[in-house]
Order: sequence, then structure tokens, then C-alpha cells
Amino acid sequence: MSVQERKRRERAARERLIVATARELAEQQGWDAVTTRRLAERIEYSQPVLYSHFRGKREIIGAVALQGATEMAAAVRAATAAADGPRERVHALARAYLDFAARNPAVYDAIFQLDGGLPYAQEDTPEPLKDAFAALLETLGEVAGDGVDPGLFTETFWASLHGLATLTRAGRLPPADAERRVELLVDRLSMV
Repeated sequence: MSVQERKRRERAARERLIVATARELAEQQGWDAVTTRRLAERIEYSQPVLYSHFRGKREIIGAVALQGATEMAAAVRAATAAADGPRERVHALARAYLDFAARNPAVYDAIFQLDGGLPYAQEDTPEPLKDAFAALLETLGEVAGDGVDPGLFTETFWASLHGLATLTRAGRLPPADAERRVELLVDRLSMV
């Protein structure tokens, strides 16, 4: 292995460490606890080393968001692949999405609530974000109904899921009725 290749691998490993540490700290203590100083201390590198990878917290949030979007897409695809029939796939998609949001609140915030400097719904939207939407569209597009734009339907269904995830986590919706809400959403919005 060449010196350049070794340095490239070491740099990539440091970057993964920074992102993993930021994510862990955010999940434990919230995003306010994630500072470049605390990250530098936790990863045992100087702040200038951290800044050689990311220009600041905003870019770190963006990196966590991209990683999280990839994981969410995989979770949705795995859940829908294991379900039989369109209605079951939509229900599995909804559960997988809401479960991901509940299990990974800081990552979910990085994807959908915080400014990670990432463009959404644009030409230059990063692939992991496009793929997360595509994971929803793959299942929801098949139940949009005649004459309904599949992309628009997916956006609407996704907005409903996001509302459920956000309001439940904020304590605005009683958790005891969570499954009934999913059933209602699937029954009323999807044409299955």
C-alpha cells in the first residue's frame, strides 16, 4: 500500500469516527451537546484536525443526515420486502419509518429538522436523500390511485408520517393510539 493510500484510509477512518461520535453524543445528550471542542476531546484529536474534515457543526449534521437517510432507506426496503401485498407493504413502510424515527431521534432530527446544509428536492440533492425518498416511492407509488401523481402522493404520505413521528415524540399525541393512527393513515390515504 502506498503512503498516499494509507493516508487516504486514515483520513476516511477519522471522518467516520467524527460522524459516529457526533451521532452518539447527539443521541445521548441532544445536538446542543455536540460542539467541535467536545468532539475533538472525545475522538482525541485537535480541533484543527476536526476542521480539516468538516467546516463546523453544520457539515457534521449533514454527514449524520446522509448516513441516517441511507439507514432509513434500508430499513424501509427491508420491511416492505418482507410484506405480502400492497396494503401490508404500506403498513410495513409506515411502521419502519416511525420505528426508525423513534429509535434514532437525533439522526431523524439531522435528516429532517436541523440545518445540515443539504439541498432537498433539488437537482443537487445528495443521493442518500434521493434514495430515502425513492424507498418510500417504490411502495407508495403503487397505491397512489388512478390519476394521482405518485411523487405527490408519496410526499403527502411522508408528511403525514413525519407529523406522527414529530408529534408523538413531543408528547402531543398519546403513544397508546400509535398503531391505530398508522392503520387509519394506511386505510384512508392508500388506495388498497
